[in-house]
Amino acid sequence: MSFGGPQWPQEPQQQGQQGHGQPQGYGYPGPPYGQQPPQQHGYGYPPPQDPFAGGQGGPGDGTPDWGALADASAAGSRRKRRLAIAGGVVATLAVGAVVATAVVATNKKNDEAKNGDPTPTGTVTATVSPTPAPTFSSVAPPPPPDPKDYISDPKKDKAPLTTDGLYPGRKLTMFGRPYDKGATSATTNCAAVTQGGLGAVLKKNGCERVLRATYVKDGVAITVGVAVFPSEKAALAAKKQATGGIAPLTGAGVKDFCHATVCLRRANSVGRYAYFTQSGFTSGKKVTTKDKPVFQASDDLATFVFNQIYARGKSQAKAAAAASAPPR
Repeated sequence: MSFGGPQWPQEPQQQGQQGHGQPQGYGYPGPPYGQQPPQQHGYGYPPPQDPFAGGQGGPGDGTPDWGALADASAAGSRRKRRLAIAGGVVATLAVGAVVATAVVATNKKNDEAKNGDPTPTGTVTATVSPTPAPTFSSVAPPPPPDPKDYISDPKKDKAPLTTDGLYPGRKLTMFGRPYDKGATSATTNCAAVTQGGLGAVLKKNGCERVLRATYVKDGVAITVGVAVFPSEKAALAAKKQATGGIAPLTGAGVKDFCHATVCLRRANSVGRYAYFTQSGFTSGKKVTTKDKPVFQASDDLATFVFNQIYARGKSQAKAAAAASAPPR
């Protein structure tokens, strides 16, 4: 392979550097008269200089020709320098060729790794593809039904409603406080189970039925009545317009209470249900703002009824969601 490097020319001979034979004398016969002595140099180098020929001392005077010696030394130095330069260039080109070959080979290897070796050699090891990541639908699932929707709309609120379902068991415990349950009742004549002006309010707003129950604890009796309306709007109006109160329900071990005395009356609503409480002492004692047990009992029963109504909506919403779920 040719690298196209520089071609160094042969060293030219300098003028006046004709070859000299062996010096005469010292037992060496000279050449015949009229003939040039034979040249003693070769290999393309210039003939050697005779250090004793010419110079300041003249030929044959025994004084070295220092100029000739200097010229000879300079010529040798130039030859060595040129040979070294030529050898360096050749070495550099050779190294460059090795590097270029390495680069080409490396690039070729990278290309094969990137594109895949079409003809694999050696032992082929089977690999297991990783389990693909699960995919999810881009369509968001519908939100779960709101329980309040089912206790606000009579078209959805279809579950049975009874006093035993609304007021279960014989006892009630709220926040660690136990209450005994007395009598219960249910009627569609809403005004008949009220006191004062509450009957007129219920009738005005379309009351459909009232379910009552009485609870007692430590001489305090509480009657709670849940009135059902055709809409949330009607129940809310009845709550805001409430006056008078729900009539106390006696019996089943509970004496008459809240007659001709002062009792605590409250009203609230959730969905299409309004609920009313009347609390007082079974002894007939008047209720004052200092009677904490009466207020506490009223709060407990109101919370209990709210939870019962909300649980009714929650159970119906859960049933509707299960019915609409796709089969597995």
